[in-house]
Amino acid sequence: MKETEIRKYAELMRELDLSGLEISSGDHKVRLERAVTGTVRENIYTAPEKPSLKTVPESKKDGISVKSPLVGVFYAAPAENAEPYVSVGDSVKKGQTLCVIEAMKLMNEITAEEDGVVLEICVKNGQVVEYGTELFRMGKQE
Repeated sequence: MKETEIRKYAELMRELDLSGLEISSGDHKVRLERAVTGTVRENIYTAPEKPSLKTVPESKKDGISVKSPLVGVFYAAPAENAEPYVSVGDSVKKGQTLCVIEAMKLMNEITAEEDGVVLEICVKNGQVVEYGTELFRMGKQE
């Protein structure tokens, strides 16, 4: 593929606000990715929402924010049909696994940095998350 074609696709990505694009032409395959600033308009893939992804009233949302340390796919459970690591209302201990973020075929466990209670799960299972995306809102354990 020629450089002019790649530049044309890169411009199209900016215009459509895409974070990734894969083009196949004959035996050649090109994948373009870019860092996205601000919010992503549409997810690449979203799995069906599970009932455990409920939220608490707005008045109780102050607390600790657990954010994604990397770009990848958020998974609430260790396997497709398994129970989620945590649900809203669960008490968690420092070091307890909250979720997994898959990045480049590697599963990265995200753990609690302190004891607390899960007040809100801010993303859906299977959702692509960016660096700094809020994953959980947690309250102090009393």
